[in-house]
Amino acid sequence: MIKILVVDDEPAMREGLADNLQFEGYEADLAENGKMALQNLKEKKYDLVILDVMMPEMSGFDVCKALRREGNDVPVILLTAKGEEIDRVLGLELGADDYITKPFSLRELLARVKAILRRSQSSDSTGNQHFEKIGLLEVDFKNFVAIKNNEEVKLSHREFEVLHFLKEHQQEIVGRDDLLKNIWRYDEFPTTRTIDNFILRLRQKIEHNPNDPKIILTVHGMGYKMV
Repeated sequence: MIKILVVDDEPAMREGLADNLQFEGYEADLAENGKMALQNLKEKKYDLVILDVMMPEMSGFDVCKALRREGNDVPVILLTAKGEEIDRVLGLELGADDYITKPFSLRELLARVKAILRRSQSSDSTGNQHFEKIGLLEVDFKNFVAIKNNEEVKLSHREFEVLHFLKEHQQEIVGRDDLLKNIWRYDEFPTTRTIDNFILRLRQKIEHNPNDPKIILTVHGMGYKMV
């Protein structure tokens, strides 16, 4: 059974989410703060974490940062009552897979949960693998696998999606807004700083010299182009 960890300091919110997730057939564990969440994640393997941002002592941002620093790539959906652009950017830069602002509809949250779980499950698929050469990496987009020097390289789901989008539009100029709308699917996003940071991380994994990129080029004033 798929296991989901719900982390929120508001009892009504975390218990309500858990009830609805269980109704959908998922197993839901609860944590009331960030420290408890990290302890749960050390003791159990989860398929997804639904993580509130605004918590006392340890914020959801801090939890997400700690997870990624430890090499835990469990998918994370951030929940927050704040909708400012800077919070979205920070959450995504810290490795979150999705971001939803309170108040939200249960239907919307469940749709995002299912979408992320589909991607995650496909990465565990034992089906046929098809690798494409992109710089230093061999990438199987269907199964979310990346290989470098015969060793698997950890890419986040967002990194796979951005890389795949650029590959699909190879030799074309892809604007930052195109990536935001097609990958993050936000209609409005005032700044594109998060895209630049994603591209920087991808270059560090695929380029021989990230400071002199030959695969993902910057087209100044327009966006990026994969060659």
